[in-house]
Amino acid sequence: MGIEMDDPPDQMNLATLEKRCQQEMINYRKGQVYDDRYCLEIFYRALKKQDDQASELLVRSLRGMAISWLRSHPRYDSAMRYESEDNYVIEAFARLWNARRDKSTNFETLGAALFYLKRSLLTAVQDTLRFYEKQMVQLPEPGGAAADEPVAQEEDDGRELWEVLQSFLPTEREKELAYLLYHCNLKPREIMQHRAGMFSDVSEIYRLRRNIIDRLERNMDQIRWRLSDEEKK
Repeated sequence: MGIEMDDPPDQMNLATLEKRCQQEMINYRKGQVYDDRYCLEIFYRALKKQDDQASELLVRSLRGMAISWLRSHPRYDSAMRYESEDNYVIEAFARLWNARRDKSTNFETLGAALFYLKRSLLTAVQDTLRFYEKQMVQLPEPGGAAADEPVAQEEDDGRELWEVLQSFLPTEREKELAYLLYHCNLKPREIMQHRAGMFSDVSEIYRLRRNIIDRLERNMDQIRWRLSDEEKK
């Protein structure tokens, strides 16, 4: 009786590749001998052949591992304040897809491929934390006053700042969200509890917040100019 031979990975269909890759991933995690050709073939089809089904398979197969990396991040709690786990994972794979023409994504081992994905995830977390911590603008309540500032002056300053900033936010929903995020310092899930009828889900709040920050960042020079102009009046 002859020995049954498998087709080479580049001739396998995705369903077969998925099964073989899953088994080899188990061996890889256990530190046992493994054959990484099957997983690398999926990476190759997703990155170099731009096969959508292979891309979906890759995300489905590695999502759990990516989330475990994320949860072990030393700044996990801070990261969750700005984006959801799914958004970070999506961003990590987006960075992987964007680098598909980079020679560094011609992976020769499974370890190299996973290292690149993990680095993409950690970079996504780092960039998000840096972005929000640098660009976050504290929006005071109109007419609000700090305890250690003259009340009348603080009311004027707060009102002017709010009026300038909200002029760059085109919708009432964005203005309301900016107030809840940056003055009330509420997290997206807390906002859903207080304003359940205003937003469809937490993902919408994340998306709108990114839009708000992007818009204010693009117009920061004009915002500064408007504020300095108001001070001269």
